[in-house]
Amino acid sequence: MVLVNDPGDGKHSYGPLQHSQWNGWTITDVVFPSFLWIVGVAITLSLGGRLAAGIPRARLLLLAARRAAIIYVLGLVVYAWPLDLSTQRVLGVLQRIAICYLIAAAIYLYCELRGQLLWLTGLLVVYWLLMTIVPVPGYGPGRLDVDGNLAHYVDRVVLGAHNYRSTKTWDPEGLVSTLPAIATALLGVMAGRLIRLQRQLTERVVWMFVVGSALIALGMICNTWLPINKKLWTTSFALFMGGLDFVLLAMFIWLVDHLGYQRYARPLVIMGMNSIAVYMASELGDVLLGQTGWHGAIYTTVFAPLASPANASLLYALTYVLLMYAIAYGMYRRKWFWRV
Repeated sequence: MVLVNDPGDGKHSYGPLQHSQWNGWTITDVVFPSFLWIVGVAITLSLGGRLAAGIPRARLLLLAARRAAIIYVLGLVVYAWPLDLSTQRVLGVLQRIAICYLIAAAIYLYCELRGQLLWLTGLLVVYWLLMTIVPVPGYGPGRLDVDGNLAHYVDRVVLGAHNYRSTKTWDPEGLVSTLPAIATALLGVMAGRLIRLQRQLTERVVWMFVVGSALIALGMICNTWLPINKKLWTTSFALFMGGLDFVLLAMFIWLVDHLGYQRYARPLVIMGMNSIAVYMASELGDVLLGQTGWHGAIYTTVFAPLASPANASLLYALTYVLLMYAIAYGMYRRKWFWRV
């Protein structure tokens, strides 16, 4: 996400480093659903262990609510500049993570496997029905274009001036599309259940590959009627991306835990140990560089003369990623771990 969000010149970024304009997907569109999916995995691994240790569900839910509140407030901080409460964005990346984490944690804590599967299926089906059956004033039912779909209509009416500044009338992390995003987190919960099974590692990895492949196929089938679309977080998008995450995590488990390629994963571990700190530093740092004019000056003076516009923009982004890694590495060496 740091690489994608911080190009030297956004107008000349390579296609795979940009979100899909509408229907379809790029490798960039895999990032955010993977955040939510891995949150679900973490819910199962963390809360599952505490439940087994006898900690009451109510206490665990209270801890989850506290963590969600902190993440939500951090999300508000990311979008607070320039400070104007009349247009402050109330939803966003961290806000969606907070909401999905809290609801998925509550479902995990108070529902058994059957109930969790019913919630997962229900959220995806209900969202599909809402988007295809409920009529939008002035447009009618079943519209999936930018202006005529139900999710963006609700954002216009409910959020108003508090929508994403780049769109002004709708939010890519909007209200109605949060329903299938919660389902994405619940797909991660299912993956966490597979990881916790008392079975051989190879068997668990195989099951993750099987489930992931089935979800990818199901997402592609659903794409026929409800296109894969990140901005709407369509049911097909949630299924397809959830399947990719099952497969990707299975590959990492096989390579790192089974084959022992742990040294090569160390940079990822260092970044991951302070993921919130890295994300906040990257977002706020980009705002500071932009507001002071340093971003443009550094890019024009240092990077633009080195290569073509697309490559120069990529070099700037890679340098910014290395800067964030340096921050993470420094914190890692000093054993500073920012947890919420």
